[in-house]
Amino acid sequence: MNNTDDQFVHQSVLLQESVAALAIKPEGVYVDGTFGRGGHSRAILAQLGAGGRLYAIDRDPQAIAEGERLAAQDSRFQIAYAPFSDLRRCCEQWGIVGKVNGLLLDIGVSSPQLDDASRGFSFRNDGPLDMRMNPNEGQSAAQWLAQAKEEDIANVLWQYGEERFSRRIAKAIVLARQEQSITRTKQLQEIVAKAHPRWEKGKDPATRAFQAIRIFINRELDELEKALAESLDVLVEGGRLVVISFHSLEDRMVKQFIQRESKGEEFPLDLPIQGRAAEGRLQRIGKMIKPGQTELQENPRARSSCLRVAEKRF
Repeated sequence: MNNTDDQFVHQSVLLQESVAALAIKPEGVYVDGTFGRGGHSRAILAQLGAGGRLYAIDRDPQAIAEGERLAAQDSRFQIAYAPFSDLRRCCEQWGIVGKVNGLLLDIGVSSPQLDDASRGFSFRNDGPLDMRMNPNEGQSAAQWLAQAKEEDIANVLWQYGEERFSRRIAKAIVLARQEQSITRTKQLQEIVAKAHPRWEKGKDPATRAFQAIRIFINRELDELEKALAESLDVLVEGGRLVVISFHSLEDRMVKQFIQRESKGEEFPLDLPIQGRAAEGRLQRIGKMIKPGQTELQENPRARSSCLRVAEKRF
């Protein structure tokens, strides 16, 4: 297989809704914190004028290659090779801290990553058990499973996959690796499926396990928590934060962040506090948005996605 992923089709989820939520100003400054294959970025650029600027971040080398091709075609666009948790550092390098009119975060794994068996994200096609967003950094899923304690595996499956049979599956993994190293996606899928006592209709029994291990290997919740916190620094007053998530744990984190930052500082009830001290730095914009029926028919992978929007008050 070649090094490009042009053969893998990527459909950007909630594309129109997320770009509309950014309330794009033609001469504004925007950041796509999760470039992927550039679907959202291209839609943003289409609404920017000559003075507008779009900056993007991604830690996947294949995404960076695509981003560099786009940068060569459009001088309004730049991309940084980094995790989106490095949001503030990247914005400092670009000189746009406190000047960003809109930040978009599309959390999770992209279609090309799932469809490319060599990346090891999916059990549908056999491939090396890797799962790293950046295959040049950190520990692969295979490396972690080869040495992790049974208790730690069970905790990961429960915490990040909400897998009810986490302990049973963890035990099966540890027993299996004593017989043979677990290095392929199909190997892991078969181990989990055999250990799983209750198969949900229409859902592979390994779904939650693969999701949990991927989130753990890439520290996805830690990345999101840091990026959300730094968003308050990089956005300008009135700037929009737009987040698309696919997992209940991610969405919960986004929802709670917006709720927390929408509240002002707590003071004794008898203190006559007014103005900014009485309100939070964020204001929630609208309700959570889910994909429509048309999008779900065209892209079933969008079914678990949801969109939340907030605006920076000050």
